[in-house]
Amino acid sequence: MEAVTVQNQTTKQKLAIVIALAVPAMIENILQTVVGFVDTLFVAKLGLNEVTAVGVANAILAVYIAIFMAIGVGASSLIARSIGAGDVSKAKSFARQSTILSVMLGLLFGLISLFFSEPLLRLMGAESKVLTDAVAYFRIVAIPSIFITLMFTFGSILRATGDTKTPLKVSCWINLIHIGLDYVLIFGVFGLEGLGVVGAAWATVIVRIIGTFLLFFYIKRSKVSFSLLRTSSKEDTLSILKLSTPTAIERLIMRFGQVLYLGLILRIGTDVYASHLIAGNIETFSYMPGYGLAIAATTLVGQSMGRRQYKDAYQYGMITTVVAIIFMSFIGLLLFFLSPWFATWFTTDKNAIDMVVTALRIDAFAQPGLAVGLVLAGALQGAGDTKGPMYSTAIGMWLIRVMGVFILGIHFEMGIAGVWLSIAMDLYVRAIFQFFRYKKVVLDYSKNGCSLKVDKLE
Repeated sequence: MEAVTVQNQTTKQKLAIVIALAVPAMIENILQTVVGFVDTLFVAKLGLNEVTAVGVANAILAVYIAIFMAIGVGASSLIARSIGAGDVSKAKSFARQSTILSVMLGLLFGLISLFFSEPLLRLMGAESKVLTDAVAYFRIVAIPSIFITLMFTFGSILRATGDTKTPLKVSCWINLIHIGLDYVLIFGVFGLEGLGVVGAAWATVIVRIIGTFLLFFYIKRSKVSFSLLRTSSKEDTLSILKLSTPTAIERLIMRFGQVLYLGLILRIGTDVYASHLIAGNIETFSYMPGYGLAIAATTLVGQSMGRRQYKDAYQYGMITTVVAIIFMSFIGLLLFFLSPWFATWFTTDKNAIDMVVTALRIDAFAQPGLAVGLVLAGALQGAGDTKGPMYSTAIGMWLIRVMGVFILGIHFEMGIAGVWLSIAMDLYVRAIFQFFRYKKVVLDYSKNGCSLKVDKLE
């Protein structure tokens, strides 16, 4: 999108650019969420053991993905800033090096999956009755991890250039193919026997391979087309790693924190745990606008920083944040008033419905905080600061959320209300932290000048 490189835009023009970049990313996220829901629905038709097997395997994959996504974050920030600075050759170098790092990371995790799949699944609590299906599914999906990490990286490279429409197109096609393959390979068709859980795994792998090659095809036609045969400087590799490492740590802090606080919720009671999961599934859709706008913030802030237009960088971050607050506050209203109806989609138990309603109505008031946190995390990453989101996640998840669940949910026996009040406090603490961090980062750049080196951001 050439518009993102135009200088001296009015606030209205900037708003239009934000929306143009964010909407395709929002739609892509919604599509992925819907397809994940359909995938789970198909597997659920096989039985509860099969659902559990896939769930345990995906819990490990979620840790893999947390690390894989970090390379994309580092690449996205550096490529956007290079393009903003008019240094396309540097952007190509970062795209090439992030691809090489992704290949190496994918092969490493593929080997880990090949040799340690069963011990990893046992470590996650897979029982013997689901272990066979879990191992079969995990090996098929996780050994070719190279395609998972390359899809994330290639999508990030394209978005960093301001092109969010191409990843959306690719996502549309592979998600449609995924649903069709899922049905055929899981259940069979025209007299051919279905493969069950194994079929679901192969459907996932096939669409990832297709998606990887499609995204690479579009990269070859973009302004950052690169050759893997050329070498990049060691400095470029270190820059990507320096930005990616805090992001990987942040995602791992989040994942392990989730495991701990979910364990605390389970101590309160299985009914509270189940109600919390239902509320969480409903709440997932509220993240979609925030994620889409965060992608826009990363690209626009990064390109503005690369052009040394720090006022524009700050304004893009703030405009995107305001748009997110408006979008997600509206979703908050829907959660508040429609929560009784949403809850009945999942259960007919009145006690569970009441707890889901309580959770979602508390969450409705947390939506503005969630909006600020998501978008400013993306804006900070675009500015080259991946440590800020890491710090805010560590503080919010471990000091606020985990401790809050223990104190409010368990000690004061507030149940699910205590759990979701803790989540809300976590979101607002992160939002406040990231607002001041973002303001400080951009101000420091404007005072001291900016280069593509990231060693100034401590």
